[in-house]
Amino acid sequence: MGIIERIDPQVRARLDRYLRLVGPGGLSGITDIAERRRRQAELAASRETPVAAGDVEVHDVSIAHGGDVQGDPVLVRMYRPRAASTPAPCVFYIHGGGLVAGSVDGDHGKAVALARATGCVVASVEYRLAPEHPYPAALDDCYAGLAGVVDRHREHGIDPDRVALYGTSAGGCLAAATALLARDRGGPALACQLLVSPMLDDRCSTPSALANTGFGAWSREANIQSWQAWLGPDYGTDRVPPYAAPARAGDLAGLPPAYVDVGDLDLFRDEAVDFARRLCEAGVPVELHVYPGGIHGGESLAPDAELSVRVRGYRQDALHRALRSAALAPWSPS
Repeated sequence: MGIIERIDPQVRARLDRYLRLVGPGGLSGITDIAERRRRQAELAASRETPVAAGDVEVHDVSIAHGGDVQGDPVLVRMYRPRAASTPAPCVFYIHGGGLVAGSVDGDHGKAVALARATGCVVASVEYRLAPEHPYPAALDDCYAGLAGVVDRHREHGIDPDRVALYGTSAGGCLAAATALLARDRGGPALACQLLVSPMLDDRCSTPSALANTGFGAWSREANIQSWQAWLGPDYGTDRVPPYAAPARAGDLAGLPPAYVDVGDLDLFRDEAVDFARRLCEAGVPVELHVYPGGIHGGESLAPDAELSVRVRGYRQDALHRALRSAALAPWSPS
């Protein structure tokens, strides 16, 4: 049975519709990054659901970089359910987009839905994109945003001992890298890290990276282009640091508990599973889910599919458990 036949039927129906709209290769078939950004923003806008008045309070905050990091202040959009407790647990949300696309605006609906479903304050960070801003710009923005939100926890009404990282695809790369930085710099305490279909390995050489491509979802060619944009002249060399590509990290001990999920037809399947395995070997508590019939971006294509609903339910349950227990025994860098 080929890849197309193995895709979850509800997801496949939406994939077929998406490819009729965008073209045979999907967005990953567009080699011009600026054009891909434009088309992605159009698609995101077409999927947006208006926020119900009075349901979730939304406001933007500006956070300056610390130390000698260069760059404009970081925008973080705060989503607070009106029914949230004070202080409330916080989910620091990092959008996807291959490190070259995506925005807080583009994931606005997802952030609202996450705040509603969990009762957590969601802090969604706007980070700089490659190739205009290669490594470490996006990571600097994510870390500054996280540290700034936690430093101002009283102002935002959040519990600094109940903070989770949540990253999808490229956001999973940045979430894992931010967790590494927090550990190594003695930064903010983290209750857990949720890595959703994470983009972790610039080498793009696993069996799934070679096989699960070419059918309209995120492709190996687009993935390589994104890593090249992010890493610049270091791409393909042994100079790539673990903060740029977390799969290269040698020491994973002391990281916060992890929740990792990925579809079995996702090109990131093997690197996600291997990262989860190595976290386990390093003594980090890990919950791993590999979903049959899942493809990269399938949840965005078919948010109402039974598979998508089930996956979100598992994530929300993991957040509830991690942030509830964190109040009693918070993790902090050793």
